[in-house]
Amino acid sequence: MGLPEVIIEFRTRGTSAIQRSSKGVVAMILKDATGNFDTKIYKSIEEVESADWTSKNKDYIDKVFMGTPTKIIIERVGLESTDYNSALERLKNKKWNYLTIPEIDNADVQNISTWIKTQRNVNKKTFKAVLANSVADDEGIINFTTNDIEVSGTNYTTSQYSARLAGIFAGMSLDRSSTYYSLNEVTSIKEHEDPDADIDAGQLILINDGEKIKIGRGVNSLTTTTATKGEEFKKIKIVDAIDLMRDDIRDTFEKHYVGKVNNIYDNKILFLAAVNAYFKELERDNILDPTYGNIAEINIDAQRNYLLGKGYTTVDGRSVEDMTEQEIKEANTGSKVFAKASIKFVDTMEDLEFYIYM
Repeated sequence: MGLPEVIIEFRTRGTSAIQRSSKGVVAMILKDATGNFDTKIYKSIEEVESADWTSKNKDYIDKVFMGTPTKIIIERVGLESTDYNSALERLKNKKWNYLTIPEIDNADVQNISTWIKTQRNVNKKTFKAVLANSVADDEGIINFTTNDIEVSGTNYTTSQYSARLAGIFAGMSLDRSSTYYSLNEVTSIKEHEDPDADIDAGQLILINDGEKIKIGRGVNSLTTTTATKGEEFKKIKIVDAIDLMRDDIRDTFEKHYVGKVNNIYDNKILFLAAVNAYFKELERDNILDPTYGNIAEINIDAQRNYLLGKGYTTVDGRSVEDMTEQEIKEANTGSKVFAKASIKFVDTMEDLEFYIYM
């Protein structure tokens, strides 16, 4: 591995981040007895064979493609299936961004929500799902709650129209948010009595502004913030950017470093230099705030704790407590790389306070 190759790859990922973010993948689970296959992958609506699906399921596929995702992965389960476990098992090792299950029963929503949370928090996947009436309090779940959605005389439930939203989110680039995204095909909805309160409660809702139906604000179901998950984690746009970054760094690390590079200080510095070059490209595209010191570095505290746990001593017998910061950075950490980054994402304009004084 040479430094230029990795820096070039990271920079390429940075410069293409906005373009790639608009090419998300939708995973879809449909109950259907028309065909005898498990999986279908479509890159365009023209590839869809109507004979493979019921008219209702074909309509859901069409709704996803309205949002222009780059691909739909559809896992079919039989009408007799009592759960979605077989489809989830097929999906867990594939690459996709947003899951939708238009005909999901209310009783199954919690199971899917739990599965997404496990994949994100335990298996470090960047999966997300659009679910109806799922009070998940998690950035990976979009809690869609608008009902009685009418399109050309056809009424859709909240779950059914989640397919349309999954396509929107997967096809949206990082240079805009879904707030006030217009759904021109929708003619009416059951309007929310208190839209502000519902949004604050982590609900993704549609609103009627008197002229068109649109997304009220691009939020996920997260409502409980912590020191490590602040208010910005409530925004779908920000979480999409975080997930893209995580995938880029992890994929590049696995491709160029795992099993190929000795874990010495110099190589750690080369890796962090490549990540910082990636951050610079994200700054140029205003994905990261260019006025903020976006930087990746060795995590001194984590490395110190690791060395303490190993009973590490220097060649001359000094303990970790007596080591300088630089010595801790250069110490042997086996196969582990301890790194951290301080970054700040850029949001879009959504709120205006404009005072006129007379």
